[in-house]
Amino acid sequence: MPFALDASAALAWVLPEESPAAEQARARIATDDALVPALWWFELRNGLIVNERRGRITEDETADFLRRVAQFAIAVDDAPDEATLMALTRQHRLTVYDAAYLELALREGVPLATLDSSLAAAARAEGVVVLGE
Repeated sequence: MPFALDASAALAWVLPEESPAAEQARARIATDDALVPALWWFELRNGLIVNERRGRITEDETADFLRRVAQFAIAVDDAPDEATLMALTRQHRLTVYDAAYLELALREGVPLATLDSSLAAAARAEGVVVLGE
């Protein structure tokens, strides 16, 4: 079954912290498609650069990680429902970026993998299954 993949969960695959949500997403992506909003690749790359600057990962680790992630079945969705996206943003006080993941999970009827506590709380409030819980 496909699932919506927040960049925070994917970034945890390259960082030393352990997270049940990230581990469950990593296991699922081996067999299931990950659905992501159009901003996902940019958000992922930005997270990698931030962690390089903090000395948590190297440039080589970033390049290797991006090569590995590119091998997974990741479907980019670029057609969110505008009204739902904005309503979720307002109702749950999310950024539009985070609400894009929730809107996608709701529209497709799939679980969400995220390490963002505000996004996870909003997902639960909307009846979306959050991986790792």
